[in-house]
Amino acid sequence: MKRRFFFLSVLINFILDVSAFSQSGTARIPVDEETGLIVYRDVVNEEGTKDQFFNRAIGWINEFYPNPVDVTKTRDPETGIIKGLHRFKIQDTDPEGNMMDAGIVQYEFDLEFKAGRYRYTIRDFVLKDQSKIPVEKWLDKKDPQYNPVWENYLDQLNDFSRDWIESLKEGMKPKGKIKDDQW
Repeated sequence: MKRRFFFLSVLINFILDVSAFSQSGTARIPVDEETGLIVYRDVVNEEGTKDQFFNRAIGWINEFYPNPVDVTKTRDPETGIIKGLHRFKIQDTDPEGNMMDAGIVQYEFDLEFKAGRYRYTIRDFVLKDQSKIPVEKWLDKKDPQYNPVWENYLDQLNDFSRDWIESLKEGMKPKGKIKDDQW
């Protein structure tokens, strides 16, 4: 009986370890097959016109970013395109568990609108250092300079991008109509 329990617990631990490994780092990072660059892109079908999407996106940008005017480089309601450039911090954890800054990742985004749908693209991720280093370097485990902490950086990039996408999708939903208060 103890032997079966031992083998069962080993099997369960193995399955959990394989599952955790397959979900970490590079397995979740979308890489464009043609360019080899990390790109988050999707078309979202939603109720609205090009102008409504444009206005919702401006409202979302104003809420999401502390300095929205600096973030957006293009705001063109005629073509239904918004382009932006921003950055976020990545962090390291020392052996005692203290968090410390590891650098700043810069990225660009595009929002494009058509009736009934919009498309977002998050691209051109670079680590800002003395020079700009493409973060795709973190994907190459055969690089002689490879550092296992890069997996953590990729996880942080992925978490930030997924949060950005979820926030955008929520901000792009139609707002409920406000009842007029008749008095």
